[in-house]
Amino acid sequence: MKTPFKGLTNFSTFVVLYTAFSLCANTVLSEVNKFSILEEFKVGEMKKLILHETPKALSEEVFHKPNGDPVILESFSESLTLVNFWATWCAPCLKEMPSLSNLQKIKGGKNFNVVTIATMRNSPKSVDKFFEKMSIDNLIKYQDPKGQLARSLKVAGLPLTILINRDSEEVARFIGDADWSSPQAVKLIEKAIEIEMQN
Repeated sequence: MKTPFKGLTNFSTFVVLYTAFSLCANTVLSEVNKFSILEEFKVGEMKKLILHETPKALSEEVFHKPNGDPVILESFSESLTLVNFWATWCAPCLKEMPSLSNLQKIKGGKNFNVVTIATMRNSPKSVDKFFEKMSIDNLIKYQDPKGQLARSLKVAGLPLTILINRDSEEVARFIGDADWSSPQAVKLIEKAIEIEMQN
């Protein structure tokens, strides 16, 4: 038996399905392209910043607080986080550390933070000595003593810095040292914070 509403029903079903697929597509697209606008802010040293096409899942490997307590990267999901892997025996690492401290002073807070992790062979004493020498008192001295976290994230050389969103995903990576308190770097970070806070 034919019904006069059959065509209308089919059309309604099409509209519902189309809307659902569109919403899913837009969600995926926004996730893929969320930080792509940062390409426009890659000026000077920041040209070396690698923006991932899609966010990458983080490792769940444990590293340690200064008191030895275990912690994982997901613990920093309340803010956009710049994570720097370094070592006391790495000259470029020592060169850039003051700029990371300055960036934390400039932009650190509820929406953004800098986290530094001394990886591999770094005695707590040597880390303390360096921070004291450079008058760095606003960065927590995290350590990855066996390099397990660094290896799980494919950190092949030091220094290496990754940008983590509030979904605990790596969205960008910078290989080598940089002046993170330069106007170009600060402007890029400010834009990244703006993008993250919009979602």
